[in-house]
Amino acid sequence: MATNLESMRPQSWQGIDDIVIVGGGLAGLFCALKLAPRPVTVLAAAPIGQGASSAWAQGGIAAAMSPGDSFDKHLADTVTAGAGLVEEKMARLMISEGPDRVHDLLGYGVPFDRDLEGHLLLSREAAHSERRIVRVAGDRAGGAIMEALISAVRRTPSIRVMEGYVVEELIAEGRFVSGVIARPDAGQSKTRVAFPARAVVLCSGGVGHLYQVTTNPAEARGTGVGMAAKAGAVIADPEFVQFHPTAIDIGQDPAPLATEALRGEGAVLVNKAGHRFMTDLHPDAELAPRDIVARGVFAEVAAGRGAFLDCTKAIGKDFAKRFPTVHASCIAAGIDPVTQAIPVVPAVHYHMGGVLVDADGRTSLDGLWAAGEVTSSGVHGANRLASNSLLEAVVFAGRIADSIKGMLPESALYEWPQTAGENDDLVTVEDSPELKDLRALMSRHAGVIREEAGLKLLIRELVQLERKRPRVRFSNIVSTAKLIAVGAYLRTESRGAHMRADHPGPQEALRQRTYLTLKDANRIAAELAG
Repeated sequence: MATNLESMRPQSWQGIDDIVIVGGGLAGLFCALKLAPRPVTVLAAAPIGQGASSAWAQGGIAAAMSPGDSFDKHLADTVTAGAGLVEEKMARLMISEGPDRVHDLLGYGVPFDRDLEGHLLLSREAAHSERRIVRVAGDRAGGAIMEALISAVRRTPSIRVMEGYVVEELIAEGRFVSGVIARPDAGQSKTRVAFPARAVVLCSGGVGHLYQVTTNPAEARGTGVGMAAKAGAVIADPEFVQFHPTAIDIGQDPAPLATEALRGEGAVLVNKAGHRFMTDLHPDAELAPRDIVARGVFAEVAAGRGAFLDCTKAIGKDFAKRFPTVHASCIAAGIDPVTQAIPVVPAVHYHMGGVLVDADGRTSLDGLWAAGEVTSSGVHGANRLASNSLLEAVVFAGRIADSIKGMLPESALYEWPQTAGENDDLVTVEDSPELKDLRALMSRHAGVIREEAGLKLLIRELVQLERKRPRVRFSNIVSTAKLIAVGAYLRTESRGAHMRADHPGPQEALRQRTYLTLKDANRIAAELAG
């Protein structure tokens, strides 16, 4: 659908931006830096870094960099966790470029942990066979990486940062994307602004706030997937939603996270009776793949036995020093993790599905690239291996920069006037009643465990919610929810993060990725709605 740009373009922004990046998280900022000195406009709904899941990542970046590790070992762990759906060529490409991207981040000033001899200090996380997680101050990797990149972006004159611009639509004519439409003032403005562009890079993040309990920031509402789907992009594997097993259960939204690294250092999961229940479920106990641990925690909570992460022996008195973020969250809630077990619950943490992309981050639409959690590159399969997400973000963001440089001739270089911090007081929009209803429905019927009757009901209810609130931003959100629900309905097996109570085992015939368009999802939804 073509959009009339002339009626929407402010007089001050005439002509066409070279490259527009949607999203101010790790993928978006890394791509912008890699594109320098080409002129880039970064549109971020919140001040850069504040609305990004990357900034909250506690574990770090997985990279095969230790003497005993190898790309083959990292690939084997990734393939095993992905439950049969990992695109091995894509995963190998990502893994092989990991060390170089870590060195790029060091060059941007990221203070990764080092030992006394100056070597990178590597830790182990669940389902990794080696210590290969590059961290910062134990549990501060995401925040420290973002701080360094934000500083680098602010110093780069070719990058224009537009904070408080909520992107609502892609400008698409047929299969070609030629810009975006955004609403300023954190989405509160009555006017919308068109940004025509020679290339659009979608780095808008995940889907956590489609669910009631999530570790993601409020901006992670699946709007990027919805926008791309409405423009005709192919969406892959939307049903695979990863629940982190150990969100701290203190009633906060978003829920603070008790990092995987705690279990990597020996913390154990127990119920109210003190029973270590994960030893009953998997040989690796607390270090089993996340989907198995999440279901174990979910079962204990659902049965009323509760679930607690006991760090008192493994971490003990060193907790505040080794894991300051988790320690601060616990203390604020009146829990002393040095002497008390931490109450935990599964929370939506990462979406393996998203906009289908190739090895260079190109989507199925011309002019549109995508990187980070908004995408499905195939490297995670049905279940993401811990700390592969930040790795994916930087690897594919870097490849997008190379792809754009190779495909589009350079335009005249331009130094944007800097606007650092001009919108730092902006806040995000509060949840609407319809969004609260959607989050409750998704948690009830498309959560840790799904089944056919609930998914059918969910799809019908989503259709009604969309009719009830047809506004463009909510339409983006409900479109993504619909794709997740339809993908889960069609996959009549259990695989990776997707658990069907009515189809508890995997089916060899279904060991293939899901590819959906919004047209497909709407057709199935209409059939179910009768």
